[in-house]
Amino acid sequence: MASSVSSLAGRVAIVTGSSRGIGRAIAIHLAELGAKIVINYTTRSTEADQVAAEINSSAGTVPQPIAVVFLADISEPSQIKSLFDAAEKAFNSPVHILVNSAGILNPNYPTIANTPIEEFDRIFKVNTRGSFLCCKEAAKRLKRGGGGRIILLTSSLTEALIPGQGAYTASKAAVEAMVKILAKELKGLGITANCVSPGPVATEMFFDGKSEETVMNIIERSPFGRLGETKDIASVVGFLASDGGFKLQFSGDTRISNILQCINNAKTTKKQNWKSS
Repeated sequence: MASSVSSLAGRVAIVTGSSRGIGRAIAIHLAELGAKIVINYTTRSTEADQVAAEINSSAGTVPQPIAVVFLADISEPSQIKSLFDAAEKAFNSPVHILVNSAGILNPNYPTIANTPIEEFDRIFKVNTRGSFLCCKEAAKRLKRGGGGRIILLTSSLTEALIPGQGAYTASKAAVEAMVKILAKELKGLGITANCVSPGPVATEMFFDGKSEETVMNIIERSPFGRLGETKDIASVVGFLASDGGFKLQFSGDTRISNILQCINNAKTTKKQNWKSS
């Protein structure tokens, strides 16, 4: 049971890209804290339904489901609007929390010189344009609802600056800059805006395109001798979404989320096999 400090009972959360990976873990964790969840997906309907089923099953006997599924492409303005409309209709409540976890990369990891323009545009359309549209709609809806939380996932690559990740890193760096400005624009409205910038996390997206040697090298460079786990990131997001997250004065900051992640990771220092997830 969630503590009184972190309880999200009665609040409605939209989690984009929550059919798998980090987004899935966030949706489940926020539900454990008491939130009602809108699981968003673009292509993986079966997985999204499975996440909703897991959440609703764990909730026990309730008058209505606490998790619903909605298809929406976050890079399309009309579909973002429909996503928020669906959330409000499903739970007869304004949206209180937006977590944008949707994102894509090129698993071939091309250099900037070898990145096709079409691929650059594809990555920015989802990662940057999609984040912009989510922030734009959330700022309006959360203000109307009396306040809330806007949380976007970016990446530690914005500081690591690894070759082969040019388009992806730039798309996430743009989001970080945008959220810092958004936080200032929302001052006094009871709305916080933050980025969570995960390091390497054991997800399908992380492993895609990487050799065993590459993964092992990444693990060896980790201070804790392991990859991050999706629950590590979910716990940080859960805190930022809570009342406790509002009381700390770091709206718009990305560094604090990295610090919180390190604190959480320090609980487990046992080295994992590279294939574990």
